[in-house]
Amino acid sequence: MVIASTFSDKPPSEAPFKGLEVRCLQRRLLLETLAKEVPSGTIRFSSKVVSIDESEGHFKRLHLADGTILKTKVLIGCDGVNSVVAKWLGLQKPAFAGRSAVRGNAHFKSGHGFEPKFKQLVGKVGRLGFLPCDDENVFWFFTWIPATKEEGMEEDPIKLKQFVANELKDASDEMKSIIENTSLECIISSPLRYRKPLELLLWGNISKGNVCVAGDALHPMTPDLGQGACSAMEDGVILARCLGEAWLKPGVEDDDEEYKRIEMGLKKYGRERRWRSFDLVTTAFMVGFVMRNDGKMIRYLRDKFLLGFIAGLLLRKAGFDCGKL
Repeated sequence: MVIASTFSDKPPSEAPFKGLEVRCLQRRLLLETLAKEVPSGTIRFSSKVVSIDESEGHFKRLHLADGTILKTKVLIGCDGVNSVVAKWLGLQKPAFAGRSAVRGNAHFKSGHGFEPKFKQLVGKVGRLGFLPCDDENVFWFFTWIPATKEEGMEEDPIKLKQFVANELKDASDEMKSIIENTSLECIISSPLRYRKPLELLLWGNISKGNVCVAGDALHPMTPDLGQGACSAMEDGVILARCLGEAWLKPGVEDDDEEYKRIEMGLKKYGRERRWRSFDLVTTAFMVGFVMRNDGKMIRYLRDKFLLGFIAGLLLRKAGFDCGKL
């Protein structure tokens, strides 16, 4: 991992992986791979949840935008930053972090030739980072504090690409080539939001009865650690274990007993994920604050002393053992 700053003439800070394996996967490939592991028809894509209400017994009913109503024994909300399930649980709307991010995938038909390193450049306007996915594809991002004049740009990939290219006009040819080799359909942008850490740690409901949240619905965070999708997969392993333990115990005699076991399993999941979620959201926010702060003191400390520490911190936070199923 390499982090450099345009504010400083100090050589880039580099942190070795030290035995940790760091990989960058395209989201599409990850979703396709996971989907192949379940029977065809199990997953309903493009199913937007509109509302949730109680059904007979302990079931919940999901009302979808297309008019479909689903009856659920266990409801796990993985419906993203604007989660309807999180709202039903009483969690607050995620807060705006004050920054926006452009993300893209650059494709080099003849190969890119980049080293397998995660590189970041801190500039006057924003921060660029990129990491090869394979020999032909490179994932990149650019974060910045948006101005009023840039409102509406997030829906226009042409303007987004031109904006990033303009901000990188003094960058290396290597970085410029990544933007140039990114097609418009591979560029997205969004404001960065996060769950307030104290809500996660102290009073927020991660579960209630037979309902819980996971992924961005639970712990939306700024992308400064690169742990959003990784932590969602951690959620999946721990949730499966907790529910499995609840269901596999002998002695379930009726619906009420089954409901109580599900409820206890989800509560255990919530306890296990509360501190980890708090830790990731808080650390990601603070890393983003330090990396984008233009104050003279913070900038001096960052460029002179903290770049190497932050590089190592990103790797340490990734080294989490969520146990076995």
